Amino acid sequence: MICAISGEVPEEPVLSKKSGLLFERRLIERYIEDHGKCPVTRDDLAMDDLVTVKTDKIVKPRPLQAASVPGLLGMFQNEWDALMLSNFALEQQLHTARQELSHALYQHDAACRVIARLKKERDESRTLLAQAERQIPISAAGPAHISVTNGKRALEDEVGPDGKRIRPGINPIMIDELTECNSMLSAQRKKRQVPPSLAPIDALERYTQISSHPLHKTNKPGILSIDIDHSKDIIATGGIDTNAVLFDRPSGQVLCTLTGHSKKVTSLKFVPRDELLITGSADKTVRIWQGSKDGSYSCRHTLKDHGAEVEAVTVHATQKYFVTASRDNTWCFYDISTGSCLTQVGEASGQDGYTAAAFHPDGLILGTGTSEAVVKIWDVKSQTNVAKFDGHVGAVTAMSFSENGYFLATAALDGVKLWDLRKLRNFRTLSPYDPDTPTSSVEFDFSGNYLAVAGADIRVYQVANVKSEWNLVKTLPDLSGTGKVTCVKFGTDAKYVAVGSMDRNLRIFGLPGDEKMEEEAPQSPEK
Repeated sequence: MICAISGEVPEEPVLSKKSGLLFERRLIERYIEDHGKCPVTRDDLAMDDLVTVKTDKIVKPRPLQAASVPGLLGMFQNEWDALMLSNFALEQQLHTARQELSHALYQHDAACRVIARLKKERDESRTLLAQAERQIPISAAGPAHISVTNGKRALEDEVGPDGKRIRPGINPIMIDELTECNSMLSAQRKKRQVPPSLAPIDALERYTQISSHPLHKTNKPGILSIDIDHSKDIIATGGIDTNAVLFDRPSGQVLCTLTGHSKKVTSLKFVPRDELLITGSADKTVRIWQGSKDGSYSCRHTLKDHGAEVEAVTVHATQKYFVTASRDNTWCFYDISTGSCLTQVGEASGQDGYTAAAFHPDGLILGTGTSEAVVKIWDVKSQTNVAKFDGHVGAVTAMSFSENGYFLATAALDGVKLWDLRKLRNFRTLSPYDPDTPTSSVEFDFSGNYLAVAGADIRVYQVANVKSEWNLVKTLPDLSGTGKVTCVKFGTDAKYVAVGSMDRNLRIFGLPGDEKMEEEAPQSPEK
């Protein structure tokens, strides 16, 4: 009788009712306590399934080797040799297992790379499919003649008989989407109240420069445009040095510098929903930059639909479309996801080009400013000019719609003009500078309570109604020494003002003792 576990004659044998195997009682009881199964058959086994086998008490004879010291030493030597051989076998098995694991990890890594490549190809295919779907209106208009060049299919009627590109246009589905967005935002605007976190007037009166950051090149100084991603408090600046720089204001660190344009970056806008940044440049191109989790940005599309400098970029409230305005006297309406130009409005020429553009907050109205001092209001759905404002002197340099939906502010050489969109008339003119000093920038804050004007300095006005006076709240000096502030932008709740000038520094004006900034200061090293 041999124990099925130890392989030796048991001192207190027991028998399993289920398997009929013989075990040493102390060994099998311990195994059942730990596992609850039979160690040989792996079936469930309990203490009640064991039957004691009655045997006579026999004194086991002592082995012959144990009768002497040399015999005991021999036994110990044999045991040691067996242990070493067993250990060697285990090491061999461990080495084999490590090799198999390494091979499996290599195969897993290769599979992940293949999957990533396939996903990239799938995304590219989806993009191409979306672009092809945009061309459906072209093919629906009439039979399209398709030619094959170098293995690629091309529509022969992509260029019309007059030499212009045929655009797919804004289809009825998009128009419904724009109309729905307009209705929703208009309803929300009527219920909107001034946020309690908005910076009060007495706080703005104490604003001063709290930081200055050299973001652009020394040999080509000048910041021409600013935009702020309020959800992350990231500031983007476009400069004469052809670069766009993304700056994290809380940490005071530059996140990345976007290079690719060959001439100055004239305008830029964030698209927070899709982690995108759109830049327009004097090199006649528009670039769409895609952000990633590590904070870097890569160029997703380069758009070459304009024939002259791109002066303005403005994003629709849906964050699905954007418009660019150019010195070639045209503006283009784009689909952000595909980067395709849906329509190009205007006659391309070298005269009377566009110098500014902005969407109305509700998205169905587009405002443009020209080099001939004219402000034009467009119906986005029909792409028709529905109103025209005259009265400025010099090119319109900037424009901004108020979030209340009623006011439009435009800037030019003669200062800032405020327009009432309900009656289509100019109800006030702000002339903060002398006739030879142009106003470079004008900006309403998101609440619609403040208006910032930039030229020789920065002036912040309190927004009133058509009849009341718009009071000057604060004048912030131009600390660049250049005498020309080019752009200004309000931070969240007007807690700070971001300013760009003709030097390479981004300047932040705010309240020195602001609690929020004191709380953020210790976090800077961590970020």
